[in-house]
Amino acid sequence: MSQTDQYEAVASGSKSEIASFEDTRKGFVGRFHHALHTTPALVPLIVLVAAIIIFGLLLGSKFFSPFALTLILQQVQIVGIVAAAQSLVILTAGIDLSVGAIAVISSVVMGQFTFRYGLPVEISIACGLAFGTAIGALNGWLVAAMKLPPFIVTLGMWQIVLASNFLYSANETIRSQDIAANAPLLQLLGAKFKIGGAVFTVGVIFMLCLVLILAYVLRHTAWGRHVYAVGDDPEAAELSGVNVKGTLISVYAIAGLICAFAGWALIGRIGSVSPTSGQLLNIESITAVVIGGISLFGGRGSILGTFFGALIVGVFTLGLRLLGADAQWTFLLIGALIIAAVAVDQWIRKVAA
Repeated sequence: MSQTDQYEAVASGSKSEIASFEDTRKGFVGRFHHALHTTPALVPLIVLVAAIIIFGLLLGSKFFSPFALTLILQQVQIVGIVAAAQSLVILTAGIDLSVGAIAVISSVVMGQFTFRYGLPVEISIACGLAFGTAIGALNGWLVAAMKLPPFIVTLGMWQIVLASNFLYSANETIRSQDIAANAPLLQLLGAKFKIGGAVFTVGVIFMLCLVLILAYVLRHTAWGRHVYAVGDDPEAAELSGVNVKGTLISVYAIAGLICAFAGWALIGRIGSVSPTSGQLLNIESITAVVIGGISLFGGRGSILGTFFGALIVGVFTLGLRLLGADAQWTFLLIGALIIAAVAVDQWIRKVAA
């Protein structure tokens, strides 16, 4: 065999080896991993569909009734709205432990400005929304400009806002009857309406619209691409011309605004303005985000996944309640899902690397 023939044989063998390697990557595991990497919401969607099917088989029409299914949406509407805010922050590789406190103090500002100072309810709501936005912007400035860790900043802000909430409100609850009689607009997001046998609230519609709007913005706008870029590698993003500080401040400010809307929805949900409400919103929002497939390392995930994560918690909660199971089983299963979600995220990142 000539030297030329030997070279061609080696080259041919190299090509076949490369081809076989690529074919292996295109196997089921490779395709499945690729789907998970490009569509982070796929895992929570699979879990959600599986949970609905299982509880549907166990409970039958009791679970599959329009009322029961829309009840899940009503139960997760506050968590879903707050989790949307948390998603934006976590996509930038941060975390916001103050989201629940911002939601509650925004609702307290709306109520107190209306009943203590006699302001028109529309102005009071606007003040509450502005207050939540301002707290979020302050968080963002401390993280972006002062270079403080998001965990420490928002942990401190959570304590400050929580204490300010009780001091300002004097731990006073504004009753549902007073709100309904004098400022019904505060309860607007809790208003119910029926479509067939399904019962919706204005807050549920707001949550669905918010998820769709954020999904579009994150996917199809420059700001959304900047959010992912900052979460993936802030130094590379800065070199690419992204205003990292401005993006971070805007993310935390928008998160604060969304939390303020959650506070308004909270008034509609419970009927009253209570400084002690929403105590678990921080943990519940992070739970929905993690189960929804958004990476805690930032730069990967989708708002739809967070929505599916919130629904998974709602499905498990209602399903187990209808089965008569102890409430602790819900916490046990949700805890297992959190660990599994983080393990899946680590697997995806490891294989992708």
